[in-house]
Amino acid sequence: MATKKEEPLAKKFNEAKGRVETLKKRPSNDQLLELYAFYKQATDGDVTGSRPGMLDLKGRAKFDAWAKAKGTGKDDAMKKYVALVDKLAAELG
Repeated sequence: MATKKEEPLAKKFNEAKGRVETLKKRPSNDQLLELYAFYKQATDGDVTGSRPGMLDLKGRAKFDAWAKAKGTGKDDAMKKYVALVDKLAAELG
């Protein structure tokens, strides 16, 4: 039986994940949160658990960003992640 080749979208997603780590400049916090949200939505689906407490500002921001992507399908989240990485690579090198 032949093994299934990695689907083109999944391949692009994994390549984008590697490229984001090699950007010459650090993305803004908003861009990082957007990347996080699409990545988590693509890999884990809709946000789960309860929102972190008021003292966990970073955790809360990440949770809120991921919650905004709720309902986005896995493929759409992958496409949005790849598009965002492409945009950041053009802007930040």
